[in-house]
Amino acid sequence: MSQYLIGIIASVLCFIAVGNYAGRKVKHLDDYYVAGRNAPTLLIVGTLVASFLSTNAFMGETGFAYEGYAFLMLVLVAVNSSGYVVGALFFGRYVRRSQALTIPEFFGKRFASRRVQAAAGLTTLIGLAAYLVAVTQGAALLVSEIGGLPYWQSLLLVWAGYSLFTLYSGSRGVVLTDTLMFLLFTAAAFLGAWFLLDATGGLERTVSELARFEQRPGILAWHGLVGENAYWGSPASSLGWALVLGLAWGTVVAVSPWQTSRYLMARNEQVVLRSACFSALILMLLYVVLMLMGAAINLVNPAIENPEKAVIWAAMNLMPDWLGVLLITGIMSAALSSCSTFLSLIGFSVTNDLVKLDLDEARMLRLSRRVMLASGLVSLAIAFIRPSAIMWITYFAGTLFASSWGPVAFMSVWSRRITAPAAFWGIVAGFLGNILASFLRKLGLVDLPVYLDPLIIGGLASLACILLISRHTRVSEAERRFLAGLHRTPEAERDFAAVSRTLLVPRLMMLGGVLLAAWLIQSYAIPFNLALAP
Repeated sequence: MSQYLIGIIASVLCFIAVGNYAGRKVKHLDDYYVAGRNAPTLLIVGTLVASFLSTNAFMGETGFAYEGYAFLMLVLVAVNSSGYVVGALFFGRYVRRSQALTIPEFFGKRFASRRVQAAAGLTTLIGLAAYLVAVTQGAALLVSEIGGLPYWQSLLLVWAGYSLFTLYSGSRGVVLTDTLMFLLFTAAAFLGAWFLLDATGGLERTVSELARFEQRPGILAWHGLVGENAYWGSPASSLGWALVLGLAWGTVVAVSPWQTSRYLMARNEQVVLRSACFSALILMLLYVVLMLMGAAINLVNPAIENPEKAVIWAAMNLMPDWLGVLLITGIMSAALSSCSTFLSLIGFSVTNDLVKLDLDEARMLRLSRRVMLASGLVSLAIAFIRPSAIMWITYFAGTLFASSWGPVAFMSVWSRRITAPAAFWGIVAGFLGNILASFLRKLGLVDLPVYLDPLIIGGLASLACILLISRHTRVSEAERRFLAGLHRTPEAERDFAAVSRTLLVPRLMMLGGVLLAAWLIQSYAIPFNLALAP
């Protein structure tokens, strides 16, 4: 058994122990679904970042940087990380006020409609199931690669690892294990990048050499590789892609169930706002580190056949054993954190949003765990069909929520005219519009420009349905009352001292952004331009 596999198994056993400890404290549905609504800022930041990052970031997107698109990814992330702040300010804190157990339940309460709740629950089930399958497969491929196990054995090991603590402890366990995983993979990423850049001569020398790298010309240019054998033919088209996907994923971060559901666990609204600001800054820092790491690997080995394995190769061949084990364990932790979040939300949606039963809390807890187990088994069965690319599958699954939920989510808080029928058909139209456009493009029947990405087509279809149907339907009195209640600030949130402390956080975030920009100018922009100077 390799040292890397031993590290993974040891970490999984640790997470199972923590999850089981947390599971003993689960007594009520609030404990299982929303961790008792008492999580502090650190735990919310940990679960926000951990549930967002997965094998897609550490393997798919870092492999994308290895291929020649490091700073194009940073353009995308600079846009999408703003979704944390926008989402918390204009959606997340109001969701918390609703006291819902799930985000689809919030929609059901807001529009006084079980049909709207069921539509949101069904999109949650389909979208997160696809995401769960892709991330599970990515983790299984990692275990298979470093442990020498057959794919099916690796898949069973990964599935059992995240299922064991998620089924028992629900959100109370997920928020604790997510935070531990977040601390682990963050430390691993920074240490791994530091060692790798040191091995390639330091950051400035690495940037200079990559600027003149003939095998992938333009690898560190802001637009990445362009031309005949690249993904995009011109800098304008690559920038368009990054901006469109950045806005889409900003919407995903702002309204998707695996992000906004974290705010339901927060101790108060101040925690929601602080967590969003810290998460945005941390996400940007992590991506800077990961993208630089992915690009730098080219200087040691520019011929890795599968770019998604570039960081794994570096961990196993370039780094000291202890650091390689830490980095691979960190990547696995990122995968497990996303898997546990997706599995729990799938189970919650099936039990709470799609099937409504009149049961006492004890029986509902037992049913939730059984439904979660059944959902996990279905996902496991589907996961035996391997994906062609982790990155592109997760991008498709994630953007379904930008199309189907984006317009409805923000209008549910800020529009007095949106009606329950409009919300229902807006969700349906956005979801189906995205899927239909994606399949037509996949089959080669249409060639869509970047400004007509399937997520934009779905989003426009959703918005058009909402506006059209709202003109011909009426808002009910129940909807008016609920919306008015959302905009009444609870007395508990009127603590002036707490608000003052919260206002310090965005200032720290802005200062961090300025310092990061200055560092990138000094360590990247100047050496890059000097290397290209005649």
